[in-house]
Amino acid sequence: MTATIDADAPVPSARVGESRDRADHVEHLDVLIIGAGLSGIGAAHYIATECPWASFAVFEARGSIGGTWDLFRYPGIRSDSDMFTLGYSFRPWDGEKSIADGESILNYIKATAAEDGTDAKIRFHHRILSADWSTADAQWRVTAERMNPEDPEATLVVQLTCGFIFSCAGYYRYDHGYEPEFEDIEKFDGTVVHPQHWPQDLDYEGKEVVVIGSGATAITLLPSMAKRAGHITMLQRSPTYVMTLPEKNPLANLMRRVIPAPRGGQAARWWNALVTQGMYQLSRRRPALIKAILRKGLEKQLPKGYDIDTHFTPRYNPWDQRLCVVPNGDLFKAISNGSASVVTDHIERFTPTGILLKSGTELSADVVVTATGLELLFIGGMELTIDGEPIDLSSRLTYKGMMVEGVPNLAVAIGYTNASWTLKCDLTCGYVTRLLNHMRNSGNRQCTPRNLDPETVAKPLLDLTAGYTTRAADRLPKQGSKFPWQVHQSYLRDYRALKRSSIIDDAMQFTNPGKR
Repeated sequence: MTATIDADAPVPSARVGESRDRADHVEHLDVLIIGAGLSGIGAAHYIATECPWASFAVFEARGSIGGTWDLFRYPGIRSDSDMFTLGYSFRPWDGEKSIADGESILNYIKATAAEDGTDAKIRFHHRILSADWSTADAQWRVTAERMNPEDPEATLVVQLTCGFIFSCAGYYRYDHGYEPEFEDIEKFDGTVVHPQHWPQDLDYEGKEVVVIGSGATAITLLPSMAKRAGHITMLQRSPTYVMTLPEKNPLANLMRRVIPAPRGGQAARWWNALVTQGMYQLSRRRPALIKAILRKGLEKQLPKGYDIDTHFTPRYNPWDQRLCVVPNGDLFKAISNGSASVVTDHIERFTPTGILLKSGTELSADVVVTATGLELLFIGGMELTIDGEPIDLSSRLTYKGMMVEGVPNLAVAIGYTNASWTLKCDLTCGYVTRLLNHMRNSGNRQCTPRNLDPETVAKPLLDLTAGYTTRAADRLPKQGSKFPWQVHQSYLRDYRALKRSSIIDDAMQFTNPGKR
């Protein structure tokens, strides 16, 4: 059963975790934040501290804080970026490990929300369905559903209005990952699991495990599961660039000991951001050099005579796809001690006892983990319209990597593909608060990016060749060939563009339609 809550309906009591003064009735918010993950909690902090005049709420489709770090529960889940840059600038990471486990990251996000008091602004089990911009009223008319996890039939439709939407819903589907069709998978007598929905009671002690994939998830799973499995094999179609980083960053930790808090953490954050950016730029300009450095590292950590060319030498250049990080070389240690192995081949079909490869080899398996990637989903799949007319996001450009051409009063937290996600989201949050304050002070209610340059050429939004990005390229907005439509993928350039430059430029139009 589905019911609709309107402004005249009785206000249902708020459940634990929801704002006490608001539950599901129609209301007006100055800002609606979508998502209570790493980005959403950061956005809530910025709105609360930099725009104290603004009423806001955080709508979260799931029942808890944390986003990615609450959803994924597979063995060994950890960051693939250093925590000094993945953490918040306003609350520097204070853990010893720069490559942190998922539970520590989740606790960090929860503690940040509790410390701010922004956890009281979260409305759990609220999924945004659609938003229609009213030009006459200069506001969004939002439709959401409030789900009851104990009674799925008791879903309520929630309607509200807001002046600005800040989508921090991440970039992928939460309900399922990418699952390619494997021939005869139904004939397999063992267990098949996807990392996005890991069964906590999965028993793989002493068993033969095959992990399909070669991305960050597979590379994390291999050494972690190797500790308990009889043997684990990473089955990949093609290799990925992999490099070792220390689990604890000695220089960053030294900075925090020498420089008083919070400046020590901020200094470590800047240092790591600059090093990461420098590594990326060097990879693009001198790919042969970076290939040689990475290979030398592999030769030192893998057994003598190991087939590096087949298993760890991609056909593409470093950073054409995201570089995978292994803390303290744990992946290579598992390979070296024989508890794990890598096979590079294509799948022919599943058999009752494992996987038959194109080469004719059969891999025996009791458990198969399909670490085959994510399905990208922009703004959480929310349907956008302007005055009732649908918006084709794939035909629009992104403005400064955070707003969409022709779409008023909407910002999206999109992180970096070549550095920590939070670095860009943090800058975006700061820019959004500057934008909101400018509109309030200037008496404008609407801000709309407009592309007035006919020479701007549209390009794919994400500059990676990974499967999950290419599969979704035709559904995502585009970037332009020049600023402010071009996505820099550079923290230094974005720092100037989003933190230091004027809010007013030729592309951003401010208007005040309708009446208050």
